[in-house]
Amino acid sequence: MTSQLFTPYKLGGLELASRIVIAPMCQYSAEDGRATDWHTIHLGHLALSGAALMFIEATAVEPEGRISPLDLGLWSDETEAALARTLTAVRAHSDMPIGIQLGHAGRKASVAAPWTGGGQLGLDQGGWQTLAPSAIPFGDHPRAPLALDLAGIARIRENFAGSAKRAVRLGLQAIELHAAHGYLLHQFLSPLSNQREDAYGGSLENRMRLPLEVYDAVRAAVPAEIPVGFRVSGTDWVPGGWDVEQTVAFARAVEARGGSFMHVSSGGLSAKQAIPLGPNYQVPFARAVKQATNLPSIAVGLITEPDQAEAIVGTGDADLVALARGILYDPRWPWHAAAHLGASVKAPNQYLRSQPRQFRNLFG
Repeated sequence: MTSQLFTPYKLGGLELASRIVIAPMCQYSAEDGRATDWHTIHLGHLALSGAALMFIEATAVEPEGRISPLDLGLWSDETEAALARTLTAVRAHSDMPIGIQLGHAGRKASVAAPWTGGGQLGLDQGGWQTLAPSAIPFGDHPRAPLALDLAGIARIRENFAGSAKRAVRLGLQAIELHAAHGYLLHQFLSPLSNQREDAYGGSLENRMRLPLEVYDAVRAAVPAEIPVGFRVSGTDWVPGGWDVEQTVAFARAVEARGGSFMHVSSGGLSAKQAIPLGPNYQVPFARAVKQATNLPSIAVGLITEPDQAEAIVGTGDADLVALARGILYDPRWPWHAAAHLGASVKAPNQYLRSQPRQFRNLFG
């Protein structure tokens, strides 16, 4: 039987060779928002992996939107030029479609890199005043965020659109808006972090308002053939928080606006979360979105085995599967999956001689 994982798929106006996506993964290796040689190496080797689409890591739409001082940004001519140099090098040796995840960290901003502890940085340590829907700190952060006023909300909305325009100039082929993992757009969605009493808080309709306005602004700023979708958390894993029913309602609202996809993760908003980690633990959320809408759904999270990914796509739980830490551990995961499932994958000419003799049609 033909592998479903390795069948082509059309995402908006983008033709994908298979159903394997590389999820955005923060690298904490930028300089004042500018991509560095690390990004060239990191994106370059993943662009040779045989996946169908790669998303660049969460990229801040303004300096205050960075998770850490080392986060990638796309808010200025300087940050755009630096990413252009990296993309020029990558594209010289790979035609893999590349998208970008645009985001704002909100109250989870101004922290150290994870390998140095990840705690909130003081204002005398290179940190900054964070912003959020409400003045509610994240976890044990000692400095509370400022509640955004309407002018701040409008600025952030326009900054998303401005970064999207820069992404188009860079030739990026898909845009993912980050409304997951407890960052700003997720903070507006969840009643745990959004306790506003104006048009951006309270009811589900109001809490969805800013993410949907950001979508509308970005959609209007980029050509119609470029898919624009969301990364969402299917649940906060906390009673009384964001949950799968609200995720489905949000997905329906995105679909009504012509959205291109929903990439469904979970958690990240509250330190009180209790996540039952295990293979496919987030797939039910992607399945719920797929069953309730016609939006293409992307499943992600502890998808590590070829048969597992094949089953997710083959049973219709999701249209695509995204790999994150697993493809860092095994950057040739799509090659190995194709060999296991009897499919073929594209490899660079320089690597063709590496094809194992028992898989003579692997590099089709």
